[in-house]
Amino acid sequence: MIKTLLWLAAIGFAGWTALVLFVTYKEYTVPAPSGEAQAIIVLGAQVKPDGTLSVQLEWRMEEALKQYQKKTQPIVVCGAQGANEPGPEAHYMRDWLLEKGVPSAHVLIDDESFNTRQNLQNAKKLLDEDIKRVLIVTSNYHLPRSVALAEDLGLEAEGVGSPIKLLWWAKNHYREALAWVKYLMQKWGVMPI
Repeated sequence: MIKTLLWLAAIGFAGWTALVLFVTYKEYTVPAPSGEAQAIIVLGAQVKPDGTLSVQLEWRMEEALKQYQKKTQPIVVCGAQGANEPGPEAHYMRDWLLEKGVPSAHVLIDDESFNTRQNLQNAKKLLDEDIKRVLIVTSNYHLPRSVALAEDLGLEAEGVGSPIKLLWWAKNHYREALAWVKYLMQKWGVMPI
């Protein structure tokens, strides 16, 4: 009995390790943006209780601004209000862009989405129907699944990832590995969306 349990634990550990390696591989094989995107979609992250952006969200916003400065286009900022946040993430993201000189007419707000799928669904609804090519900006570990979800929605998606603190590498990659399992199970019809 103990031998069987040890084998099952070893198989589980090997499977988990393979999944984390898959996430890491996907992260480093996302093609560079072509420059043909018609809009930028920035996915939210934590806003601190005092209203300042978390480091991770700040880095996403800096990358989004850099891409916007290369090519002026609509920017959709996504994120509802999470626990311990003073307001919807999208509002703080919008304010950050406005402070950096982006015209308010170029910033679209999705402040109702709580997950990546909802971010992209709501962003697509906010964009003109003729916009099909989008550039997704999020953290690097999160980018491949975000691009896959956008493509599932009929968008031609590419992306650029912002870095994360090394301290958070394991937590973010383990969590993203679980998110990939959920995404694939939903895609294959094993789990409801």
